[in-house]
Amino acid sequence: MTCTAKKCGIRFQPPAIILIYENEMKGKSRQRIMPVRNFSKFSDCSRAAEQLKNNPRHKSYLERVSLRQLEKLFTFLRGYLWGQSLAETMEQIQRETTIDPEEDLNKLDDKELAKRKSIMDELFEKNQKKKDDPNFVYDVEVEFPQDEQLQSCGWDTESADEF
Repeated sequence: MTCTAKKCGIRFQPPAIILIYENEMKGKSRQRIMPVRNFSKFSDCSRAAEQLKNNPRHKSYLERVSLRQLEKLFTFLRGYLWGQSLAETMEQIQRETTIDPEEDLNKLDDKELAKRKSIMDELFEKNQKKKDDPNFVYDVEVEFPQDEQLQSCGWDTESADEF
């Protein structure tokens, strides 16, 4: 059975993921309610999203729903269980999913570093120009203006004869 996901959302009481999809064979829109069981305010959202996506009962329906979107929905549910408002949870998600260019990634643990890298990969994929894009140009050359004197860096001032 092939279906195209149209909308995905969350219901807080009782907790469930709701998917509105279109059956490609019949062309009808349908709604699937997937109950969320054994999820507490201490649960890991990424693990819960992965388990739901790999569940044999829901696997074919969630095939085209990204794991990141499911993680966000579980984060909303966890925020609700902690007693946070939707605005607070959205602000927390925004902080977690944006990359601070001034942040030192060398000081992060492996799990946080992998999360930051996946966010960067997703952003790269979204902004990447592919051959099929209408405004794709092959081999672009750009001249940068040099109005001011180039500054030398301290690390490249030493000569190569020291080696």
